Amino acid sequence: MKIFTMVSSGRRSFLTGMGKIGLGSVLAAFTQPVWSRELERNLQRFSNSSPGQLAGEEDFWYAIQQAYTVSPTLINLNNGGVSPSPKVVQDAMKRYHDLSNEGPSYYMWRILDQGREPLRKNLATLAGCLPDEIAIHRNASEALETVIFGLPLKAGDEVVLSKQDYPNMINAWKQREQRDGIKLVWVNLDLPSEDNNYLAAQFKNAFTAKTKVVHITHIINWNGQILPVRTIADAAHARGIEVLVDGAHSFAHFQFTIPELGADYFGTSLHKWLSACIGSGFLYVKKDKIANLYPLFAAGDPHSADIRKFENLGTRPFFIEQAIGKAIEFHQMIGAERKEQRLLYLKNYWMNKVKDIPGVQLGTSMKHGFGCAIGLVSVKDRKPAALEEHLLSKYRIHTVAIEWENIKGVRITPHVYITTQQLDILVDAIRDFATKKF
Repeated sequence: MKIFTMVSSGRRSFLTGMGKIGLGSVLAAFTQPVWSRELERNLQRFSNSSPGQLAGEEDFWYAIQQAYTVSPTLINLNNGGVSPSPKVVQDAMKRYHDLSNEGPSYYMWRILDQGREPLRKNLATLAGCLPDEIAIHRNASEALETVIFGLPLKAGDEVVLSKQDYPNMINAWKQREQRDGIKLVWVNLDLPSEDNNYLAAQFKNAFTAKTKVVHITHIINWNGQILPVRTIADAAHARGIEVLVDGAHSFAHFQFTIPELGADYFGTSLHKWLSACIGSGFLYVKKDKIANLYPLFAAGDPHSADIRKFENLGTRPFFIEQAIGKAIEFHQMIGAERKEQRLLYLKNYWMNKVKDIPGVQLGTSMKHGFGCAIGLVSVKDRKPAALEEHLLSKYRIHTVAIEWENIKGVRITPHVYITTQQLDILVDAIRDFATKKF
């Protein structure tokens, strides 16, 4: 029985790497369904189209939609919370789960666990780093809290972070503040912004001689604002400050490599934009930083320079972990640049259609580099929760209302399986709400 599949290296599109990956590899051990045959035909049909041209080609993306098993009775526009997996990933997870139950201690520890090192290499290829810098975790919170609680900080040391960071991370830093006496220095961002100089300056101006760490959220989950991580990281490193990057919403969403960011530490979830199974993620630690970082779950040698010391989680769902490989293949089959262009296209598609409706306010930039798939919308003098309820109860559109610090609105996060026809329904629903008298 074939337990796991190696994927080819590089961030290549399907067509460029067809001889090495191929649709057959993505569907290994499964009967090729109708959607995959249609996708294969479309990949050939649009082989000469650039990612930008393909972004609005609905015939191509319809075949991608058919790879998912999403409900036809609900338009899911909260993929920023957690995204569904395509059927090929679901099938792999179920197959590995069934195999595990034939003899758990044998098939989990002696068979499936052997797939972790190939998986580590494949994740490192996507991330553009060394395999020995990747620890496989269950989500971004676990990865980031490993760093937050593992850094050897002492009373009086300062950490710069933003009020727009994710609550789990904020609470983790506050716990260190209470327990260890470190000082949290807060940045309050005025968003949305299309000024990288302004965004970077908010962090740089907060640095002092006592600053030891800067925590940067790569893309703000509340409204999709992309921050200039590298600029901030370079300024931090020039002062001997370590850089922790929350990449929960950025990895496999738009193109970058972790070394390009200048991150010392990086954590992400894979059940968002990679469409891996729910409960999968990874931690990146720069090679020369591993030994000095304590693991969250105790290891035999906490000062080991081996990245695997961060994987002592006890018994874990190997069937979920190994299915990540299929999500990587699916991502590579579509092509990272195609995917990024499509996600940006979808966000701008609905935003352009609602921006001139009286009372409608947009909380996310439509410019490339400042936003991608995630968008925030609000209606003047109306509560975000009321718009969320309107979208769900009347139009069966699932979103999430946001009220956090100075950010208020409804977050809209389409994924690659969402069509412009569905977004047209969203536009009608927002127009209905904005013009309706309450």
